Parts: sequence; structure tokens; C-alpha cells
Amino acid sequence: MSTTPPGWYPDPSGQHGTRWWDGTGWTSHVGPATAQTQRPRIPDHVSTDTVFVWVMVLLPVIALPISLFYHPEFRYVVVEPGVRTVDPTSIYTPAYVLLQVFTLLMYAADVVLAYFDHRTLQRRGVVRPFPWAWAFLLSPILYVIGRTVVLRKVAPGRPMWPLWVTIAVTAIGLVVGVVRAVATFQQMLP
Repeated sequence: MSTTPPGWYPDPSGQHGTRWWDGTGWTSHVGPATAQTQRPRIPDHVSTDTVFVWVMVLLPVIALPISLFYHPEFRYVVVEPGVRTVDPTSIYTPAYVLLQVFTLLMYAADVVLAYFDHRTLQRRGVVRPFPWAWAFLLSPILYVIGRTVVLRKVAPGRPMWPLWVTIAVTAIGLVVGVVRAVATFQQMLP
């Protein structure tokens, strides 16, 4: 059984530019030469959504309530008579450390999920899916955007729900983050 996905490939006979490989053998369908960088389209019945991309997209929804449990306890120290400032060590509570560990674990989970999503897309016939290693940079948003760009080329017309949900979750997270930051800084003011 061949693991090569169906698609247009260089004609092995050399008589034509390309020939259609149906996944099991060469067909009589021939075409002009194509650029090496062109990705073959995947059949309409093959799903481009994976459980891995959906878990990656929805993981921040789980993290948001957990982040709301952390409430910094500001202590003030007197630096000179009449002048006091926030003790910077007062925010480093066990809850803060747990939140940082949770954030690191979420980051690692995003990278692992991107890897499995990439591998699943390859198995479904996507030639050169967006590299999973980009999930290391910035956030999983970069991976989801790149993944969507590639899938729009090999499966045009498909819904882009993972991208839209990522944008919505990110926007909600930014609003909640700004509100929390403003509230935290107001606590710091004398």
C-alpha cells in the first residue's frame, strides 16, 4: 500500500509534464509541468479539521478562569520617612508560581498539539503542511494562521473556523487582560 497521497506528480515516463497519481497507481490523466512548490489539492471528503487544532484553539478558554484566581497581595515598604512604595516581592506568592507553571505547561501543550496536528494533516494527504515548529514562536496563533493559509491552497472553499475561533478567543483574552491589568495597577496606587 502506497503512502503517497493522490495528486499531480512528475510523469515517470518523461513524456508529459505531470501525471495524476490516484493514491494506488498512475492514471491516464496527464497535464503540463507544475512548479515544485505547488501543493496538490486534497479531496473534498477529507476533513482539514483535527481534534488537535481544536484543543489548541480552545486551550486559552480553560486558562482564562484559572488566571482569574491569582490576586496579587501588595505590601508597601517605607523607603524614607513619608515615602512608601510597593514591595516587589509581595506579588510572588505560591499562586503566582503555580500560574507561571501552568502557563509553561500550556505553552508545551500547544507545541505538542501543533506537532500532532501537522502529522495528522500529512496523513490526510496535505503535502508540506505548515511547519509545527512555528508554534514555538510567539503563540499558537502564528501556527493557526499559517495552517489556515496552507489549507486554503490545498482545500479552497473550506470553512476557516479554527482561525475565527482563535481570533475571538484572543480578543476576549486581551480585553480581560487589559481590565485585569488596570484593576491591578489601581490597587498599587496609594
